[in-house]
Amino acid sequence: MPTIGYLSAGSELEARPQRDAFRSGLVDLGYTEGKNIRVLYRYAEGKAERLSVLASEMVSLGTMAILAGGTTAIRAAHEAAPNVPIVARGGPNPVWAGWAQTLARPGGMITGVFLAGTMSKRFELLKAVRPQATTFGYLLNANNPINPLFRKDADDVARRLGMNLEIIEVKEPSEHELADAFDRMGSRGVAGVLIIPDAFFFISAPTIANVARIHKLPSVGEGPDFVDAGGLFAFSEDYLAIGRRCAWYVDQILKGTAPGDLPAEQTMVFKLIVNLKTAKELGITIPPSVLARADEVIE
Repeated sequence: MPTIGYLSAGSELEARPQRDAFRSGLVDLGYTEGKNIRVLYRYAEGKAERLSVLASEMVSLGTMAILAGGTTAIRAAHEAAPNVPIVARGGPNPVWAGWAQTLARPGGMITGVFLAGTMSKRFELLKAVRPQATTFGYLLNANNPINPLFRKDADDVARRLGMNLEIIEVKEPSEHELADAFDRMGSRGVAGVLIIPDAFFFISAPTIANVARIHKLPSVGEGPDFVDAGGLFAFSEDYLAIGRRCAWYVDQILKGTAPGDLPAEQTMVFKLIVNLKTAKELGITIPPSVLARADEVIE
């Protein structure tokens, strides 16, 4: 029975929707867990240092491929298992990150479904609700190895939109450190905050959203948990579609196709959720043009 690994930087609860979508994709391709495929699920619970240990454990148990979600998990899995195919569930452009020669033919051991560049769209949401403001915050995971690339991308977008950007790095997603990060933003006159799409932050999305609301800052984060907790906007790729698509990559690898021969894809389907309750609390009017784009509105 072939064995594959499912590696998540977050918690089991946070990973469950995308994991279930992946399982559904496997079923569609004729796989039944425990019958003709074995899947090892491992969760780092927001602790980046655990990822390499979990990946090594998977290899010791005979894993033939590892699904890894996000930059830190992809990198940790590849470093721990350089000869094992890695299927990405999200993460940055692999050419940009140095993992692939081209999208059409990666040429290495990493392929899968990656995130498209959405930095400008996220900052445009903040600018739409604070049009007179010039200074905005950008919350980064200090442990992310390709932060220099994220910083450059953010700086380029900010320059184009006429923004001043305050980049705040967080070493761990604890309530204390997040509160300190938002205090620093407040002292620097930040008028809104964008949280980088990073598995490191998913597990603390409700805390981040709540702290942003307490500081009276419009925020752009990821997924329904973020807006349910008081975040103003959630703008994200369709992670369920990514999960289902990853099953196809696993199937191809198990049938003998080298990962470097499987084209890397970038998802182009996005979902925007707007929290009108938070907007009212912050005294913000959401422009009709933004509401018209929303896939879901929380009243």
